[in-house]
Amino acid sequence: FPYPQVMFTACELGVFDLLLEAGEPLSSDAIAAHLGTSTTGMERLLDACVGLKLLAVELTQEGALYRNTEISNIYLTKSSPKSQYHIMMYYSNTVYLCWHYLADAVREGRNQYERAFGISSKDPFAAMYRSEEEMLKFMAGQNSVWSICGRDVLAAFDLSPFRQICDLGGGGGALARECVSLYPNSMVTIYDLPKVVQVAKEQFIPPEEHRIAFYEGDFFNDSIPEAELYILSKILHDWDDDKCRQLLAKVHKACKPGGGVLLVESLLNEDKSGPLETQLYSMNMLVQTEGKERTAAEYSKLLGAAGFGEIQVKRTGKLYDAVLGRK
Repeated sequence: FPYPQVMFTACELGVFDLLLEAGEPLSSDAIAAHLGTSTTGMERLLDACVGLKLLAVELTQEGALYRNTEISNIYLTKSSPKSQYHIMMYYSNTVYLCWHYLADAVREGRNQYERAFGISSKDPFAAMYRSEEEMLKFMAGQNSVWSICGRDVLAAFDLSPFRQICDLGGGGGALARECVSLYPNSMVTIYDLPKVVQVAKEQFIPPEEHRIAFYEGDFFNDSIPEAELYILSKILHDWDDDKCRQLLAKVHKACKPGGGVLLVESLLNEDKSGPLETQLYSMNMLVQTEGKERTAAEYSKLLGAAGFGEIQVKRTGKLYDAVLGRK
């Protein structure tokens, strides 16, 4: 964990933002003075960032001068359209603390919110949304993921025949916005908990975006509105097989004839030998949720049990893949 903690710390302190705004390389003393840190600590942090290829250093007569690399400008500065700053902060302040109890999670087979935060582990999202600040952090983090992965999964299949789309657990709406951009004739309804919908309206979806609507509810306990296509992006991996079957059965019942469901998940190889990122995501599901990552065959089986057919799988070659089932 030293590698990500170096990156998390540089993000949190504002190193990459400062270097972008400065427009020129800066010394470690200047960076420390601007950010209010010790000079010795900052110099070591900057050198570690150079080692991780997050910064570049130039030795001059005045001493070492540091600048962002291209990858840092694109992904680690807050102002970039593809910024991953918010998901970095979520991993640093929430996920990292749960991973501290990985051995306990393996022994017990359950998430570690109780140990990490003193909150009941029975409702993972009550723990994730334990404060408005935490909820906003999580929603902004998910939005940042879809800023770089959203188009790939939505373009994996031609979704243009579907005009009425429901994004279950759509959160901050980044995937919904990507969807109406890619398929301008579509209307997307974001279905989420009332407090999530409130934040999405206030913080993330501009009121002039008339192609995106909202529906408040808990999809396990409340009704699901009728639609032609349901998008479940990183939803099923939060839950065990029984809850997945329960949710997909409700989706199938609400779905219009000829409609479908699009699952967006990180797929394991059929023998579960990889990809490594997905294997690690599955460990993260252990420490944070009730779910796990699955193979394409496992998701296909869940869809089939709910009544969906004509199941197709598309691997994008990126972090997330797409599975489409039809009613």
